[in-house]
Parts: sequence; structure tokens; C-alpha cells
Amino acid sequence: MADSFQLNLVQRPRRLRRTASLRDMVRETILRPADFIAPLFVVEGREAPDEIKSMPGVFRLSITDLVKECRALQKLGVPAVALFPKLDPKLKDEEGTLALDEDALVLRAVRAVKKAVPELTILTDVALDPYTSHGHDGVLTPAQDDVENDRTVGILAKMAVLQAKAGVDLVAPSDMMDGRVGAIRQALDAAGYTGTGIMAYSAKFASAYYGPFRDAVGSSQAAGTRLLSKATYQLDPANRREAISEVLLDEAEGADIVMVKPAGMYLDIIRDVREVTRKPVAAYQISGEYAQIQAAARLGWLDLARCRHESLLAIKRAGADMILTYFAKDMAAELRK
Repeated sequence: MADSFQLNLVQRPRRLRRTASLRDMVRETILRPADFIAPLFVVEGREAPDEIKSMPGVFRLSITDLVKECRALQKLGVPAVALFPKLDPKLKDEEGTLALDEDALVLRAVRAVKKAVPELTILTDVALDPYTSHGHDGVLTPAQDDVENDRTVGILAKMAVLQAKAGVDLVAPSDMMDGRVGAIRQALDAAGYTGTGIMAYSAKFASAYYGPFRDAVGSSQAAGTRLLSKATYQLDPANRREAISEVLLDEAEGADIVMVKPAGMYLDIIRDVREVTRKPVAAYQISGEYAQIQAAARLGWLDLARCRHESLLAIKRAGADMILTYFAKDMAAELRK
């Protein structure tokens, strides 16, 4: 017979973990379909959806299939989508000229989705990397050794107005140029689009985990490398205080929502941002984060459903009000069961 031993404890935290119902009662962070924004990739043509090899389960969609996907997401309770175009490399040039075409692919996609699913919130990317032959987020200096800040901002402001005209709810500048939020706000207001919001990629880091996204939009092929350095405009992953400075600048310039990107490896930044701003905080669970979970699950090393749930729970627990994630559809379906 084993010796009987009992601690004289007043506090036993395990009491509230004893049953599933008790755990539900004291749960501090809860995920909902309404927490998610689904990034979607759109291409020209009517071909069947094209799976992105480095992002299993994520597809480039024709406008027709994009509309179907948006309807499905809305029915699952996902309130918003973020649209990214993938262009034929032959249409790209050093200036990203097609970004200012009034009949550009992404603008046609916006109009089609708004007509079919008017209640869905639509975000569009304001950056030149899908349009430039070199893969950078802006136009290059005469020496071709850096992105020219102010000239790029002038183009981005025009892009934002075109997107607002097409019917987007939120323009989302992801370029990290200095002063672009203020310039975009001024341009939108001057054009009469005072109701169009700005979700600023405020603390976007020069991460090594963007490779699959660059595959998805074709900017890696344009540049000839998946390892294109954007260190002169995206944040140094080592810098915490600088991220807060960027967020506060964007807020002062008129951002309606501020964003941290990547999310999972930058939970400390999400928490810092949450504590310094009263604006809504978005976080982007990026392509590399998605891809590594998928890859490990396919090798049988991780439980996909549990890991995707835990990864998103951590982002929300850190302080994000909304999460851009390629798991949006699957998570929404799971949460509605």
C-alpha cells in the first residue's frame, strides 16, 4: 500500500482545469471566425484554381473562382478578404506601370466581389512588388541600388485612389515607405473617399519567411531570387523600439488600423503595439509561418488542426484584434462545428 501524502494547500489552480466545462468557463482568449481576414490571390483567365506549391491548400484563383471563394468565406463568418494579384511577367516593368491601370486585374476583382458579396469587407495591397520587374515594393533610384521613397509614395497614393474608386473598404499599404500613410490619406480625402480606411503595415519586418508569398504573386521570379533583400525599407528584425516608432508615426498620419507582420515570431511586438495604441491592431500570419506548419504536419511531426489553432490563439492572446491568415477558411469551418 502506497504511503498517503497530502499537501496543505489553500490554492490549487488545477481545480479550475478539472473538467472541460470548467476550462471553458475560465478561458481568457477565444478565437472566432470574425477574427480572421483571408488573403486571396487572383490571376487572369478562366483556368482551374492553381495550387501554390510552397503553400499547400492555397490557390491562385480566377475572378470567377475568387467570387465563389469569397461567398464561401462569408457564409462561414469570415468578415474580410485581402486581395493580391499575380501578373504575367510580360506585363511588368521597372516602374510598375500597370499598377495605375484603371482596368487592372485587382480592380476588376474588387468590383466583381463587391457586386457578388457586398457585405464582405475588402482590403487591397498598396505596393508595387506585384507589378515591378525587379520585385521591389517601389521604383528604384537612378543607380538602381535602392527604392526611391518619395517618388514611390506619389505612385502609391494614386494606386490607393484607384482602389477606393473600385470599391475597397480598406487600402493596405505594405511598402514601408516613409510618409506614405499621410500621403494616401490626403489623396483619398481630396478625391472624395473620406470613408475609405487605411490598414497600415506599420511594423513590417524584413523577414526571411516571405518566400512562399513571393512565389504566389510572382515577385520572386521577377527578381530572379526568392531571397531579395528589402532591408532598406522593411524593419530590422532585431529592432523593437523602432517598430513602436513606426506604429506611432502611422497613427499620427491617419492610419485607422495598424499591423504587425510577421505575427507568430513577433508576439512581443504585437503586445508592445497593443499597449501603445488605441487603434485596432492587425497581425499577419505570413506565408512562411503557414508553410512550415503545413510541411511539418505532412511529415507527421505535428498535428495540423491543433497547431494551427494554437498558433492563431497565441497571436490573439498577444493582443491582435484581427489576424490575416491562410488558415482563415479552415479555422472558421472548425470553429463553427
